[in-house]
Amino acid sequence: MSAVEEQYEAYPYPERDPAEERKRLITGSPSHPLEIDHFLWGGVRDWSRPLRALVAGGGTGDALIQLAAVLTAAGKPYEITYLDLSRASRRIAEARAQARGLKGITFVTGSLLDAADHGAFDYIDCCGVLHHLPDPQAGFDALAAALKPDGGMGLMVYAPCGRFGVYPLQEAFGALTQGMTPKARLEMARAVYARLPEGHPFRRNPHLVDHEQGDAGFYDLLLHSQDRPFAIDALLACLERAGLAFAGAPMAVLYDPSRFLPEGARLPEDMGQADRMALAEKLDGTIKTHVVYAVPKGRTLAVAGATPQAVPHLKGVAGPDLARQVERKGELTVTRGATKVMVPVERAAAPLLALIDGRRSLAQIAQARGLDAFAFNALWKPVERRLTAQGLMLYSRLSA
Repeated sequence: MSAVEEQYEAYPYPERDPAEERKRLITGSPSHPLEIDHFLWGGVRDWSRPLRALVAGGGTGDALIQLAAVLTAAGKPYEITYLDLSRASRRIAEARAQARGLKGITFVTGSLLDAADHGAFDYIDCCGVLHHLPDPQAGFDALAAALKPDGGMGLMVYAPCGRFGVYPLQEAFGALTQGMTPKARLEMARAVYARLPEGHPFRRNPHLVDHEQGDAGFYDLLLHSQDRPFAIDALLACLERAGLAFAGAPMAVLYDPSRFLPEGARLPEDMGQADRMALAEKLDGTIKTHVVYAVPKGRTLAVAGATPQAVPHLKGVAGPDLARQVERKGELTVTRGATKVMVPVERAAAPLLALIDGRRSLAQIAQARGLDAFAFNALWKPVERRLTAQGLMLYSRLSA
């Protein structure tokens, strides 16, 4: 058994208690069906067609449960294959699915490098796994080979800047605990960690919390034996080599370097997308994970929100609540970890935002407010750009 397999048998990650399924549904990016639809199918997927999905390196089941629970609640058909090397993690994921009464899931113990052996998929989730492979590119290639031509995938990999302080500690703890059992490694690392100076770069990083959230979190963050972060341009290069094309990021604003420029300044005209995104990552300095969507190279992507029949959804806030905030302040507050950003929003758009409920189309919202297409778009498009860039608005007909 490899050191990575040994780790996840001893400390399945993230720590989850199946009894918690009665209290809450853990949601996030990637792999919420609304987000999948927005980025991969322009918000117009026909959800009467079963979604055939693979959760590759499914761990204790967060992506699996989110995907299956949301589709079940919406009454949409699906077939999901869960794939992971860790039997301990699989047992937790299975118990979580059973606690929710979720059907249509096939659990497999195995490697994501064999993904194509399980057929071709409309959607593949791979969250927090590729950076732990001995050869990450082989993982990208294997997942690409398991995609249908009109399919897509959602990925999360670790990023270097926001994880400053992590990798020197991983190296130090690895040297100190070599040859120990996982339990002994954890005990030694915790004892040493408690003696680190307050000025240690890791202790000064406010963006990292896993080590405070149980043994599995501490182990995964600071004792992992195989952990390689990806700068965004390196991630895009891996996608390219695997025959995949970047299809978007839920937090697109993070990869826009123009937000750091003084008024009147411009980026070099010959700077390509990957270079712009890499520049933004370096200027931001706080990005600890990259969440992106990808599709087979050459596949034509529909533009979300391009037709009057598109149905907008808000993420993390109800339409009336957002409208009240905009009407009162002319802006909204977006919190990302330890960072808060104020996003200006035209007050005149508040009545439109109040009608977003995941069922009304853009045409219905415009009609309800008595606006023709020209007047509606004049108010809507600037708000749409700001909210989608912040990951607050998605398009999907899942609930329509």
